[in-house]
Amino acid sequence: MNILMLGWEFPPYKTGGLGTACYGLTKGMSKEGVDITFVVPFDPGKGEFVKLKGMTSSKVKCVPSLLAPYQTTSAYDICKSMAGAKEVYGQNLFAEVDRYSQLAAGYADDSYDLIHAHDWMTYQAGILAKEQTGKPLIVHIHATEYDRTGGNPNPEIAQREAAGMHAADWVIANSQRLKDEVIKHYAIDPAKIEVVHWGIDTDEKPAHQPAGWTEPTVLFLGRMTIQKGPEYFVQAASKVLEQDPDVRFVMVGSGDKLPEIINLAAELGIADKIMFTGALTGEDVNKAFSMADLFVMPSVSEPFGLVALEAMHNGTPAIISNQSGVAEVMHHCMKTDFWDVDRMANLILSSLQHNVVLDEIKTNGKQEIKRFGLQEPAKKVINVYKKVLS
Repeated sequence: MNILMLGWEFPPYKTGGLGTACYGLTKGMSKEGVDITFVVPFDPGKGEFVKLKGMTSSKVKCVPSLLAPYQTTSAYDICKSMAGAKEVYGQNLFAEVDRYSQLAAGYADDSYDLIHAHDWMTYQAGILAKEQTGKPLIVHIHATEYDRTGGNPNPEIAQREAAGMHAADWVIANSQRLKDEVIKHYAIDPAKIEVVHWGIDTDEKPAHQPAGWTEPTVLFLGRMTIQKGPEYFVQAASKVLEQDPDVRFVMVGSGDKLPEIINLAAELGIADKIMFTGALTGEDVNKAFSMADLFVMPSVSEPFGLVALEAMHNGTPAIISNQSGVAEVMHHCMKTDFWDVDRMANLILSSLQHNVVLDEIKTNGKQEIKRFGLQEPAKKVINVYKKVLS
């Protein structure tokens, strides 16, 4: 098969799980003999993309654009004000999406068997490519606008999200939870939605265990946004420190809620007990996992949660939110509701005080992570392609 794939985040320039997931899917399908041309918006001022290692049959095409992962309308305005040659880019976020869509759809031709578009920024490009070529369109939903905004969607983004899924021949969701959300908010026919849970590159070796801190260390790693629930992590940390003041907390990530979270830690009197590192990338992420005794993912609305698999891969026991898609398939971990900070704190305390619990989760996690390689989701997506093409 020859696939035109449209996305808006791809390594090495990425800020979250979407870029990791798209790279993993591309790598997994390439190993299954699928040829992929991945089209991505890219700010020329940031340099050039690297070639895809180990994927000789797949390639990346860059469309000059200021679009960036998880971008808001205000964030786009800031990027545009800082960019040179301002007249080249759209006047606002949606105008830039329209501009990108026209350019990206220009790569579509009859040599491709179908078009596969990831998340709302690329759906219009997928629709245009389908109209130009008559090829089937698959749209991949990683998170709805309702997930990203805590139930307060931007109407324009929600409308574009809905338009893409209704125009598609098939929709892929990364969890049953997300499929249910798509049906609820956008009235998409359940029969044309396939659930494909994500995997990670288990061939990559975990980070070498560096010298950690002497204190027990609990890690948060994710964007500082309403979706990821960082305030619940801080509230649970406060309760833990009331019982055990020697626990260290580390928060890795950046986002619009970061100043608010720092202020919350100060108000609770625990600012000196929480280390804020900002965003980390590459091997530094793995090192953060390996230096932590425990990872907590308190997401409010997490369609999947690839970071939980990364924690398991690095041998870091995890507490994950019941409100996450990964909770459907990940078993060797502890689970709680994001809002139940008392239970979250109790789980942190009890596991740190009983190393046998953490050791058991680590041991079982080494076996469980083998189920989450790249080939299984790749094969499931290929089966969706076959359904559409037949």
